[in-house]
Amino acid sequence: MIRDPKHVARLLDSTRNFVRDVAIPNEERVERENAIPEEIVAQMRKLGFFGWSIPEEYGGAGLTTEELCLANMEISQCAVAYRARAGTNTGIGAEAIIQDGTEEQKRKYLPRLATGEITGCLAVTEPEAGSDLLGGLATTAVEDGDHYVLNGTKRYITNAPLADIFTVLTRSDPANKGGSGTTSFLVERATPGLSTGPEHKKMGQEGSPVSEVYFKDCRVPKSAVLGGVPGQGFRAVMKSLNKQRINLASLCTGPAIRLLDEALRHATTRKQSGKAIGEFQLVQAMLADCKVEISAARALILETARKRDLGEDVTMEVSMCKYYASEMAGRVADRVVQIFGGAGYCEDIGGSVPRFYRDVRLFRLYEGTSQIHQLNIARHLLRGER
Repeated sequence: MIRDPKHVARLLDSTRNFVRDVAIPNEERVERENAIPEEIVAQMRKLGFFGWSIPEEYGGAGLTTEELCLANMEISQCAVAYRARAGTNTGIGAEAIIQDGTEEQKRKYLPRLATGEITGCLAVTEPEAGSDLLGGLATTAVEDGDHYVLNGTKRYITNAPLADIFTVLTRSDPANKGGSGTTSFLVERATPGLSTGPEHKKMGQEGSPVSEVYFKDCRVPKSAVLGGVPGQGFRAVMKSLNKQRINLASLCTGPAIRLLDEALRHATTRKQSGKAIGEFQLVQAMLADCKVEISAARALILETARKRDLGEDVTMEVSMCKYYASEMAGRVADRVVQIFGGAGYCEDIGGSVPRFYRDVRLFRLYEGTSQIHQLNIARHLLRGER
């Protein structure tokens, strides 16, 4: 749902200008330094990127699902690190607080997340708790007077090395292996017993830090329980991911759009046998396949976003979006490398193509692997949902 077309057009224009004038010219620097320069982060704060999804009453833009999808498709047409830097605040690093936080928690954290003063992250995945989140959940929260004591390890947590506030899923009732035996906490970085590991050396997405998070006798007050009610942790996380999977589908589509733009430029300037390679029919076929799949993903995402804005249950549809868009981005990246030929495999002459080829591979893994989404879609179908 788009509330004010003129306002959204201005937002998309300013985002597009940032991508063109600031982000893309600095992509190689971000990759080389493995960090977004602070002066660019400051520009992102000034442009309001950190508060897109946070309600207006807490200082954010309060974008609808459809508006946020459109904005995400623009910001993700540059190196993935840019959107990841602000993306946890507009996604999983803040969404659980938005949906389930107490009023006190919302007022304490959301305004600072909206401005980018602090960075949030979601700490859910563990060494033995990825796709089977409940069955492998080992991080514990033991009640101790007016506090809980947390122990455990979280793995592959985006933005953990620089996060200020962690939304942490724990097993709070060891006798209850279901969702009602879990509790989520809002844990600040300065809390004794919380630490983060060294940043992982990844195959791509340079500038987007990922590390482990450790809890060793980490003592937090009961006021840190997300929503103030124990036993709701898994439910809150799933609600947050349900929204974020639409966001992520949009964020998969932006890189595919950028890759197709790069392929079109190459196809019209690179010559073989005296003519542009875009004149060869098999190259044309790959370009056409990219365009069709990007358009199909965009249509599916925006349709699902509008349904969510209308209050419809889109649990199956968000899995469809994330599954299709992440797989689509991989196929587009592969075709574009093929169109570029040897240049698409060489970092020094392939421009952004080799980087995006590496970057988009992760999309099919996090926030639910493709296989998990296939199972989720099938479950809904077998229940009679259409």
